[in-house]
Amino acid sequence: MTKTHRTREVIHIAHAIVNPDGLHDPVPFGYSHTATVPAGTELVLIAGQYGSGPDGAVVSTDFTEQVKQTFRNIGVALAAHGLDLGHVVQLRTYVVNHDVSKLGPIAGAVREGWGTKPPTQTLIGVASLAAPDVLFEVEALAARP
Repeated sequence: MTKTHRTREVIHIAHAIVNPDGLHDPVPFGYSHTATVPAGTELVLIAGQYGSGPDGAVVSTDFTEQVKQTFRNIGVALAAHGLDLGHVVQLRTYVVNHDVSKLGPIAGAVREGWGTKPPTQTLIGVASLAAPDVLFEVEALAARP
């Protein structure tokens, strides 16, 4: 299977995304219900990334900007392993003071990165994260074919 992310082509994705009949369509919400990873596939774990620049400082106090920067940072972390967003199997998303208005920016960023085949994702509302200005954080699990 070939998947394109931005200008780079990814070939031979190791995992499969399945959204079973009988469950609602999760794609508009920015996630998929299930993923499988074949035996022998190398897993790459990406620690919680947030909307920071290279200096570690939060790039903006705006939630949507932090979401976009967070996913860019995940892309940088994946690239260090020769991977990109197309290799991500699972996201664990943390949102400070979560409410429904925050779903749109998250789903939009996921749609931009993964199109109609988003990874599995769990969203967790939290009171705070590591620093007071951090409003959004994401851990990622990727599979190398």
